[in-house]
Amino acid sequence: MQSPSTVTRLITRKNALDQSRIEYEQRSLIPAVGEVILKIDRCALTTNNITYAAFGDSMHYWEFFPTGQSEWGHIPAWGFANVIASEVDGIAVGERFSGFFPLASHLWMHPERVTERGFHDAAQHRQSLTSVYNQYTRCSWDRYYSPANENLQILLRPLFLTSLMLADFLRDNQFFGATRLVFSSASSKAAYGTAVCLEGQSDLERVALTSAGNKAFVEHLGCYERTLGYTDLASLPADRPALYVDFSGNLDLRNQVHQHFAERLVYSCLVGFTQSTAEAPLSAITGPQPAFFFAPIQIHKRNAEWGVQRASQYVGEGLLRFYLHVTAPAKPLLKVVENDGFEAAQAVISRLFHGQVPPAEGHVIRL
Repeated sequence: MQSPSTVTRLITRKNALDQSRIEYEQRSLIPAVGEVILKIDRCALTTNNITYAAFGDSMHYWEFFPTGQSEWGHIPAWGFANVIASEVDGIAVGERFSGFFPLASHLWMHPERVTERGFHDAAQHRQSLTSVYNQYTRCSWDRYYSPANENLQILLRPLFLTSLMLADFLRDNQFFGATRLVFSSASSKAAYGTAVCLEGQSDLERVALTSAGNKAFVEHLGCYERTLGYTDLASLPADRPALYVDFSGNLDLRNQVHQHFAERLVYSCLVGFTQSTAEAPLSAITGPQPAFFFAPIQIHKRNAEWGVQRASQYVGEGLLRFYLHVTAPAKPLLKVVENDGFEAAQAVISRLFHGQVPPAEGHVIRL
């Protein structure tokens, strides 16, 4: 009989993300029939993870990996894991998968719809959750995967997927009549990824709003026609139809933008929310009601209209172009920072929550 092994997990206080703790459990690594056990190898931690936590209740992100403790949750993260035990036909020990994982050493899963591409986790508690996050992809199948790009994939793919689908959504709606897009938190990878996806769009001005400390970095990006500090918003003329693309979720800033553009503001799009763990308010003092953008809805639309193969190609080819964009030797935009262990993950989450991670850094935790 196999002796129990130590299973480790990092859980975080839902209403205070800079508070977390590491828990240990002795558990057998023998799977039940229909079950696989994956050992999680590495995960990316970005402001996206803070957004998952901020929307943890309203968008059900806390429910993907329940802790059994009402005040404590598992922050989900994108990563890679290896199968160490399997009682499922078509999934072999040693296979490597990419997908949505908890910050933990192991994950017990119940695969269904096993194909050449991968599988869906059929765990009972995940049945009502967004299916995009329940899909796990075999690295051996993914034509856009390479071991050398693993860190870039988990750091950038989820963010870029949001960027690509947001750009697609805005184009799909003819920018709601706007000729100026105003981005908050313009230094964030998801924000400038969206701006990059909209390059070459005639008669469209992309305006960056950012902190004074990040202004030089944002200007260096080269994907915005105009860059302003938050305190300089009043200097931007309200002379053309504008659309607010909100990656900060800052209610005071949103109200300033809505008041500044007044009737010229044609649409207000909330994408990210990193400045509080309270449930994100969908409100504004005046003007259009802010609408939350949820990338899986646009992905589902494109899968239905284009077919999964064409949609996957659209994402994969766009992602490879973005890799080249951010790693260009003449002007690299991303520095990958690797650290080991759960204590390192605790520190990075706290720094992300407090806005202490420079925009050029991308953090990967090897578990």
